[in-house]
Amino acid sequence: MENRREYMAASKRFKTKYPGVFYRITQRIGVPNAEEHVFYIVFKKDGKVFEEKAGRQYADAMTAAKASRIRVERIEGKRLSRKMVKEQQAALKKAELERNTIAQILKLYQGALPDRNWKTDISLYRVYLEEKFATKRPEDVTTLEVDAVALTMKQAGKSAQTIKHTLGLLRRIIRFGIKKGLCPAIDPATLYFEMPVVDNTKTECLTQEQLKRYLEALDKEPDQNAASLLRLALATGMRKGALLALQWADIDFEKGFVTLRGDVAKKGKTERIPLSESARTVLLHVQRTDSPFVFPGKDGGQRTTFTRIARRVRDAAGLPKDFRPLHGLRHAYASFLASSGKVDLYTLQKLLTHSSPQMT
Repeated sequence: MENRREYMAASKRFKTKYPGVFYRITQRIGVPNAEEHVFYIVFKKDGKVFEEKAGRQYADAMTAAKASRIRVERIEGKRLSRKMVKEQQAALKKAELERNTIAQILKLYQGALPDRNWKTDISLYRVYLEEKFATKRPEDVTTLEVDAVALTMKQAGKSAQTIKHTLGLLRRIIRFGIKKGLCPAIDPATLYFEMPVVDNTKTECLTQEQLKRYLEALDKEPDQNAASLLRLALATGMRKGALLALQWADIDFEKGFVTLRGDVAKKGKTERIPLSESARTVLLHVQRTDSPFVFPGKDGGQRTTFTRIARRVRDAAGLPKDFRPLHGLRHAYASFLASSGKVDLYTLQKLLTHSSPQMT
């Protein structure tokens, strides 16, 4: 009977003041006849409901507030679940006892970055790398073998960019293995990655007629909040990553500037750009939600992609297929400013947050 009461107490949920955080009461570890709280979090992501253990009150020094922060990090994809961490640790330990091949290290690499979009990398790996390197240890890979892959791809008519991405993937796998102690450091005398030179210089300018059609396509877009992201790109020249990571706290309407946070910036440096009247107008028309992000994803966390709507508007405006949905708007913004004659090169460089005038 006593055991049944203990089971019922451990099964009962007790609410906290934090949404999605509750606790159960259970036997305290190592202390007879004492109890402690075990905190759990509940959240929804990608259409699925997750319930996970956050930790014990004493054994893990867990509190409801700390569990709430863990819940937010899990929703935003910034933290692995306890189960995933244990699985990763077990996999790493197992790998240390086994022959750590490129294939095994890649699997661990994927496990360490579960929220990364691996589709392109895995496709490149299977087509160009798997047959030759899957069963090899990183320390056994040679420069000649890597060069042979690059040469075969080149003879097959693959672009320098595709070759560079493929070799870069292999290099990243090996570097991950070294970082995690899964293989020894590689002697550059035996393995060197000679990357092909990629000429990706591309400029995109919109004519006045193209701009008119583009703005009309934006006005016809059903999701006007989403359309506002594209409008803001055209009004500020912000990079895709900065737009997707933009939070309301980054915008100072009173002083008139936008903060580009270093933790999400391309250069890792916090910078400010002025909030123009057109950008202000765009932001004031965005419908706010409970999310801290200006353009949140479906779960309220940071949006990870914007390709579908951007391409839809591009096509509706009749722009060329090779007009890059977001980076093209950044180039168009720079082109309009440069051709206006009202902005010098230095100012334009600062507005675009370029590190050098040559890039501008």
